[in-house]
Amino acid sequence: MDISKLKEMPYDELRVLYKQHLHSLNISKATINTASVDTFYLWRKDSKTLFWDTVLSNDFESEARSRLLKTLSEHSSGNVNALVSGYLSHLRKFRLYINSDSTWEQSETNQVKTEKKTNLRRTKKDIVIPSPTVEQVEFYLTKWDGLENYHLQEDALNKLFFELCPKNTDIIDVLLKASTLNDFYSTNIFSIYPVAKHICALDIDARLKAGDVTLVGDIQYVPIGDTEKNFYSFATKYCSHHNPLDYPIYDSYVDEVLRYFRNRDSFSDFQDGDLKDYVKFKGILIDFRAFYGLDKFSLKQIDQYVWQLGKDYFPKNYGKKKRGDKYFVFNR
Repeated sequence: MDISKLKEMPYDELRVLYKQHLHSLNISKATINTASVDTFYLWRKDSKTLFWDTVLSNDFESEARSRLLKTLSEHSSGNVNALVSGYLSHLRKFRLYINSDSTWEQSETNQVKTEKKTNLRRTKKDIVIPSPTVEQVEFYLTKWDGLENYHLQEDALNKLFFELCPKNTDIIDVLLKASTLNDFYSTNIFSIYPVAKHICALDIDARLKAGDVTLVGDIQYVPIGDTEKNFYSFATKYCSHHNPLDYPIYDSYVDEVLRYFRNRDSFSDFQDGDLKDYVKFKGILIDFRAFYGLDKFSLKQIDQYVWQLGKDYFPKNYGKKKRGDKYFVFNR
């Protein structure tokens, strides 16, 4: 694709061309309409030059986020931290679109499909996952952006956690958030009130804002009746939805992938049990990001990438199901 010709196009012409591309992807009309507008937010609110400088930046992730935050702060009355991810995802997809002259994306998609077809006949020893690279992460983030059902549910959670019930001092607010997480993520907590009461009693708002990683350990152990329950994965989700940049989410897919790359590439020397210690778990993800040169991505983005790898390469038929798998994928 000739980027120089695209850069010469006026706004309306480029928007129509991109909209035609979106129609070819067989996604919903509502998503197409949103993407064809939100992709060009920087152009509409600032300038054509800022839009193209951002899209073509060598440090796209950090530059795009910074410029979007600045523009949103100037033109939006909403929570810019909650809004920026949506606009960033649209820009990311457009960036891949203008570089679509290679067949890499299609070959990656076909590779994943092939893996899925052969999983029933294979063991974990047979699995070969592509090495983590910037291109791999961008591919999976774009794939994530195309999962409309995830976005709608995540948008609902953002509204609940950031706008409707941002604090954790009212038991009703905490009940709403804990119940919704339990439902969306299928975390199988059968008595949610003791969990909400426990969270409310911890006075967690200042610690959440500060990104205190020890908070997960305080939330995860909940006395219910005569026993103490360990809701580790739920605790990571509850913190993450208040402060997604400081609290990556733990689940069994992430666990599998991190152990796989440890065993294959020795990016870290952690023990399996360390992944169930949140302070160590976050440190392991940071080590993973640094080892593979992925520092341009936030921990939330690394988390989304790693989770999708786990879903693609370690499906449930490999063994027992682990409670607390995330991203609410339809009764899995």
